[in-house]
Amino acid sequence: SGLVHVKNPHLESMEEDVLYHLDLGTKTHNLPAMFGDIKFVCVGGSPRRMRAFAQFMHKELGLAGDGEDLADICAGTDRYAMYRAGPVLSISHGMGIPSISIMLHELIKLLHHAKCRDVTIIRIGTSGGLGIEAGSVVITDTAVDSSFKPRFEQVVLDDVVVRSTELDRDLVEELLACSKKIPDFPTLIGHTMCTSDFYEGQGRLDGALCSFSSEKKSEYLKRAYDAGVRNIEMESTAFAALCRLCGLKGESSRGRFA
Repeated sequence: SGLVHVKNPHLESMEEDVLYHLDLGTKTHNLPAMFGDIKFVCVGGSPRRMRAFAQFMHKELGLAGDGEDLADICAGTDRYAMYRAGPVLSISHGMGIPSISIMLHELIKLLHHAKCRDVTIIRIGTSGGLGIEAGSVVITDTAVDSSFKPRFEQVVLDDVVVRSTELDRDLVEELLACSKKIPDFPTLIGHTMCTSDFYEGQGRLDGALCSFSSEKKSEYLKRAYDAGVRNIEMESTAFAALCRLCGLKGESSRGRFA
C-alpha cells in the first residue's frame, strides 16, 4: 500500500502518541493535514544545513516567496530542527547512532500517523572519504559496521538484536543516474562504514586518546578499502536498519570532506 509501517503493537492502545523530541503529538497536532502529502524526507546532521537545504528546495520547486522565512516546525524543542518545502521535509538528526535513532523513531511514527504513502528518505551530509577524490559524493549501497559487516547490532533489554543494513538498490542506481546530469560532480557507489566514535573509532591520531600506531591505522583502513568501504561516518547502520524495517525507501549520499 506504500504506507509507512510501525512495528510496535503497543502504539494501538495508546490514547496519545507524543513525539517528544520533535515537539509534536497526535492530540496536539493534525498530523495528516500537516504532513500527509510528504513524499521526500531529507535528513542531515546540522540544523543550519537542513534549513539551507529546505531553502534550496523551496527555490528549486518554484514555491511562492524566497524561502527566507521558513519556520522550524520543531521550534518548541532544541533537539532537532524540521523544515518543509512543498512535498519535501528537511530534518536534522545530530551526530551518532543514538541521536539519529531517536529522531528516526519519532519521524517514522510521524509519517505513519500522517498516513503518508510511498515516502523516499535520503540522508545527506559530509563524511570522511577513503581512497577517493576530495569532494566526491558516495552513494551508499550497504552500510557496514567497524568489522565491515552489513549489520546493525543493538542491545534491547539484555538481548543483542542484529538487523540488516542493505539499502534500496533501485534508488542507488537512480541517484547515480541523476548525478551524471550534473557536470563536475564526482559520484560513486560504495559501502559506508559506521563507527561509534569520531576519533579512535575512525582511526584518527589526534584525539585525547589513541591506543594504536599509525601503521596499525593504515593497515586497518586498507582492509576497509579492500572490503568496499569508500567513506566513514557515525549513523548509516541505524538509518539503513530502521528504514528497511519500516517500509521506507531509503538511501544515504555523503560528500567526502577529507
